[in-house]
Amino acid sequence: MGFVKEFKEFATKGNVMDLAVGVIIGAAFGKIVDSVVNDLIMPVVGIIFKADFSNLYVALSDKITPGLTLAEAKKLGPVFAWGNFVTVVLNFIILAFVIFMLIKGMNRLKRKEEAAPAAPPAPTTSEKLLTEIRDALRK
Repeated sequence: MGFVKEFKEFATKGNVMDLAVGVIIGAAFGKIVDSVVNDLIMPVVGIIFKADFSNLYVALSDKITPGLTLAEAKKLGPVFAWGNFVTVVLNFIILAFVIFMLIKGMNRLKRKEEAAPAAPPAPTTSEKLLTEIRDALRK
């Protein structure tokens, strides 16, 4: 089998296509979660704690003066940007929770589907014949 033909079979399998769609949707969903955290949640948290988390850092260089934004401070020297870390952790927690809820819902649907009693299979020709023979012998 040629390399191109083998690759074509691999790439056109259903699982590979499903995975590709999942990755694309996941990337788009990640951007939505980033926006929710950065644009909706972090400003409220910042108001409550009276701080802008995106600019919270610890300067690791004497060249950095207090009051600079994180971007300006990074240009002057190394910084320990713990505010960004808090934001990323919140992104992860929200994304993990949403994925958990999706999987939980899918599992619930699967359980309902499995719980439905399946109709017993119809007897085969051999079983029908044996049943007729048994019934004839009883008479």
